[in-house]
Amino acid sequence: MKDSIRESLSYWGLYMKMLRVKKEIRPQAVSFGSDSHQYFLYYEPQTRTTDKIIIWVHGGGWNAGSPKLFDFVGQCVAKNGCRFVSLGYRLSPKNKYPCQIEDVCHGYQAAITFLNQKGINASKIVISGPSAGAHLSSILCYSKKIQETYDIDISPVIGFIGVGGPYRFSGKDSLSVRLLLNQLFAKGYDRAQGEPCSLIEKSDIPMLLIQSRHDGLISYSCAEDFYKKARSLAIPCELYSVTDKRNTHSWYTAGMFLETRETNQGLDRFFTWIETI
Repeated sequence: MKDSIRESLSYWGLYMKMLRVKKEIRPQAVSFGSDSHQYFLYYEPQTRTTDKIIIWVHGGGWNAGSPKLFDFVGQCVAKNGCRFVSLGYRLSPKNKYPCQIEDVCHGYQAAITFLNQKGINASKIVISGPSAGAHLSSILCYSKKIQETYDIDISPVIGFIGVGGPYRFSGKDSLSVRLLLNQLFAKGYDRAQGEPCSLIEKSDIPMLLIQSRHDGLISYSCAEDFYKKARSLAIPCELYSVTDKRNTHSWYTAGMFLETRETNQGLDRFFTWIETI
């Protein structure tokens, strides 16, 4: 069966599993703008096992999703003992790029301020995101142009994890991705200004790219190209190939957080990498 069909057939099972997640931690919602999507959720674990903090940018094709929808990710990360911030941003097609990266930058800065005001040491931040969130969070970490434009200090960032991200736009993307990109960018916009492979610059921030060869939406070569570009700039980088049986796009970018480290190797690599940086 084609991976794109497997992806389409996976949604119902994924959604049903999302509904069964126990909400053991009640997150704190913090707005950083007037739009309803300009907010983040903060999760404080009941038992903390690390001083590292994950700031996570949700996926959803740039046109869907929210921190509240992906509450199960925060529940999973907090259950594993890590403080967690889940960022929202304005969605396409109503809001065209660069609105999304502007919100991610402002949300990141607001999250750092929030953590400092709570007396939390925010000097060890891991930035992460799946799919569209991997696209946006990678630009936050590796584009000095974007950092300067929005006056962002990324010195607290000690690592980046991208899961199933569209890091380059080849023109040979799947039909679904092409349609989503047409919604994201205004007609005539120079898409290189929103492409991680074009924007990435030399950095000391280590990178973990988690990608599946059976994604169904995003080509594995997309991560390979970003990996090669990172290595050419001497950025420490690992490309991890998903080995779990549930390896279509939605299952490994989001669904892995519905499982445990014992049952999902991708999730275990996610946490192991954070523990060792």
